[in-house]
Amino acid sequence: MQEGGLGAPTRHPIVWEDPEFTDPDLIDAELRRVFDICHGCRRCFNLCDSFPRLFDLIDESDSGELDTVDSKDFKPVVDACTLCDMCFMVKCPYVPPHEFDLDFPHLMLRYRAMEFKQGKTPFVHRQICQTDRNAKIAGPVAGLVNWATKTGNALTRRLMEIIAGIHRDADLPAYRRPTLVEEKTHPQVNKDAPGHGRKVAVFATCFANYNAPSIGAAALEVLALNGVETEIVYPGCCGMPQLEGGDLKAVADQARTISAAFKQWIAKGYGVVALVPSCALMMKFEWPLILPDDENVKALAKATFDITEYVVGISRKEGLAPGMSPLPGGVSLHLACHARAQNMGPMGAEMLRLIPDTEIAVIERCSGHGGSWGIFTENFPIALKVGKPVARSAKKNEKAHLASECPLAGAHVVQGMEKLEENGAEVSPSRHPIELMALAYGWNGD
Repeated sequence: MQEGGLGAPTRHPIVWEDPEFTDPDLIDAELRRVFDICHGCRRCFNLCDSFPRLFDLIDESDSGELDTVDSKDFKPVVDACTLCDMCFMVKCPYVPPHEFDLDFPHLMLRYRAMEFKQGKTPFVHRQICQTDRNAKIAGPVAGLVNWATKTGNALTRRLMEIIAGIHRDADLPAYRRPTLVEEKTHPQVNKDAPGHGRKVAVFATCFANYNAPSIGAAALEVLALNGVETEIVYPGCCGMPQLEGGDLKAVADQARTISAAFKQWIAKGYGVVALVPSCALMMKFEWPLILPDDENVKALAKATFDITEYVVGISRKEGLAPGMSPLPGGVSLHLACHARAQNMGPMGAEMLRLIPDTEIAVIERCSGHGGSWGIFTENFPIALKVGKPVARSAKKNEKAHLASECPLAGAHVVQGMEKLEENGAEVSPSRHPIELMALAYGWNGD
C-alpha cells in the first residue's frame, strides 16, 4: 500500500492472551516506533488531544526529538485517546497494509490493557463500565438517581466531582422506566410495505435499553411501517466501556455470551440491527479481532447492521413505505465517529435525506466526548474544546432539529452549543436520526 493510497485499511487480530501483548518493554518499544513516525508526519494534529500532547512533548524535549522524551511522560498521550478510530480510518497514511503498519488506537488499547493487568485502572473507571449492574441498581430509584446526577444540582454534583472525579458540568444520561426490554411493544407490521418479509433481531444496547428507550421505540415503528418483523434481544452490554478501559477479557466474555444468544435468530434468517453505532462497531469489527476463531462471533459480525444502514438498505433494495412528511426547519446532523469507523458511508445522512423536502446539514467531525472519557474532571474541558467546531457548525446551521447517531455525542454537542449562547439560553435536545424518521412517519414519540 502506498502512502496516502486509496485502498481500504486492514487490521490485525488483537492477540490479547499472548503475554507479549502486555509486556511493558515491548509496548514501550512500539510506542517509540509509532510516535516517531507520528512526529514526522503530524497529519493528525487536529483530531483529538493525544496528538497535540505528543507533539508538544517532543518539541519541548532537550533535543526536539523523541530520543530525549522519558517514557513515563507517554501516559498523558495515551489517556487523551478516546478510541474514536478517526486517525486510523480517515487520517493516517501509514495504516496496514502499509509497511509502517500503524494502528494508533489499538496501540493505546494495548497500553491500557497493560495498565489493567497491572491493577492501575482507577476504581471509578472500572465501576462506571458496569452498565448493566449500574442500571439494575439505579432503575428502581430512577427518579432519585436522575435528580442526584442532573447538572445544576450543586450539592450532589459537587460531591460526585470530589469523590468520583466526574465533572460537575458534564451531562450524565438519565435512567428511564420502563426499559426498552420491559416495554415489550411491537407495532403492527405493515404487510403492504415493499420490504415486507424482512426479519430482524434488534440489539437493544445498554444505552437504548436503560437510558433512551425512545430510540428503540422509534426504530421498531419505522421497521414495522416498512414491513419488518422484529424481536428485541438484549443479552447484555457490548463491552465498549470495558474496551476503553483495557479489560479485554471482559469484552471477550461479553462477545461470546451475546453472539451465542443471537445464534438462534441468525439461524432463523433474521438480520441483526444495533441501535447505537458503538455497539455495531464492536459487533462488526472489534469482536472478530478479539476472538478471530469464534464461529458465533463471525456469524454475528456478518449479520449485523447499524439501524441507519439497515433502513437505507431497505430503501435501496425494495423501497421505503410511503407516508413520510417533511420536517420543517431541517436537520443539523452530526456523524458520530463510531458510525464513520464502520466504513459504511454516511448512512445517517443518507437515511434522513429520504425524508421528503427536508434539508439536511451534515457535520463530519468528532464531538470530543469519547464515551465515558468526557465526563471526568480532567477531560471534560478538553472534550468541549475538541467538540467546539461541531457546536459552532450546529449553531451556525440554525436548523430546527439537531441529531447525532451517538446519543452521548449529541448531548455533548448540545452542551457545547449552550456554552456559545451569550445569554445562557438552553438548546433543544439532540435526537437519534431514527427518531426523526419516525416523527416524519407520524410517530408521536411515545
